Amino acid sequence: MDFAYDARTEELRARLLAFMDEHVYPAEQVAREQRAALASPWDTPRIVGELKAEARRRGLWNLFLPDARYGAGLTNLQYAPLAEITGRSPHLAPTATNCAAPDTGNMEVLAQFADGPQRERWLRPLLAGEIRSAFAMTEPEVASSDATNITTRIERDGDEYVVTGRKWYISGAMNPDCRIFIVMGKTDPEGADVRRQQSMVLVPRDTPGVTVTRAMRVFGYEDHDHGGHAEVVFDHARVPVTNLVGEEGGGFAIAQARLGPGRIHHCMRLIGMAERAIGLMCRRAASREAFGRPLAQQGVVHNWIADARVTVEQLRLLVLKTAWLMDTVGNKGAHTEIQAIKIATPRAVVDIVDRAIQLHGAGGVSQDFPLAELYAAARTLMIADGPDEVHQRSLARREIKRYA
Repeated sequence: MDFAYDARTEELRARLLAFMDEHVYPAEQVAREQRAALASPWDTPRIVGELKAEARRRGLWNLFLPDARYGAGLTNLQYAPLAEITGRSPHLAPTATNCAAPDTGNMEVLAQFADGPQRERWLRPLLAGEIRSAFAMTEPEVASSDATNITTRIERDGDEYVVTGRKWYISGAMNPDCRIFIVMGKTDPEGADVRRQQSMVLVPRDTPGVTVTRAMRVFGYEDHDHGGHAEVVFDHARVPVTNLVGEEGGGFAIAQARLGPGRIHHCMRLIGMAERAIGLMCRRAASREAFGRPLAQQGVVHNWIADARVTVEQLRLLVLKTAWLMDTVGNKGAHTEIQAIKIATPRAVVDIVDRAIQLHGAGGVSQDFPLAELYAAARTLMIADGPDEVHQRSLARREIKRYA
């Protein structure tokens, strides 16, 4: 079902839907073929640059940034349905419109917390799509779902910070265009306030002591289109103290500010993935026959499709409510709803994609359909940006407090 969005959102939706039909969907197979012919699978297929140019020409660029100085100046409620549309082709459309994670969150951090020189050096080329970036927070040796566990050290030495630690699943870091890391570590590991121990610094990729050691796989996929998910070692990497983002001790707060919009972006793209899966289910059901009649006449198939449609409509309303609250009362005021969508959306979309895979049989787990990759992406988001259980714990505590 389509909603009656405001005039600007409807106009951008129409433009974006046309862009998807005319350019993005036809480019999916082209991108796969071009990547297979590249010297390195981490290089960017030529078609991606062509999509970017077309998106800019159509005014479909940096749609996620609410600050009109840097982006389209859309509210969360206006951007949400656009993110949903790009989620229907998650490996191409977000990148084509310069709305792909982790760059989106990093640009938000730079726009909100960086100083003038930092913005000029790093935000400007990111906004232009000239470089890519990565956010280095997660570590293999600790439960990074609790950010106070981070062990990477950021130690002051005169006019420099010395960064030492090991990170993994650093999305985008395998892409050779990834030129800058926003690294979270501890500047005050013995501080009394565990949420003031962390800071963030900008570490250029070519800094001595920075080594991208390997590509981590996700359900066997290397996610070349997203720039992979790397393990990165910082071995006494030195950067100027002017590379500090915000203030010392502000890392935890910056991380929380970064994750709020990121979660709603992920959830809207997930809904787009579910819509893609529903479309594939319906086409498959209408075109295949088993046991003497079309799959579209099988009762269980009716149940799968009907349940999927009901679930998507419910999720969309919850996510749009959350976007509206973020715009009207801020991320803190929308905290419960942000956690609710983070819990509900990946779980439900995993189930929808799983049913679509089942309906496609062997084809569902093959490379001939996007379903296996959609499943891997949706299932991973039950862990990324904080595992579901962390959000359930926090949400339940807040709910109980109302009655205590």
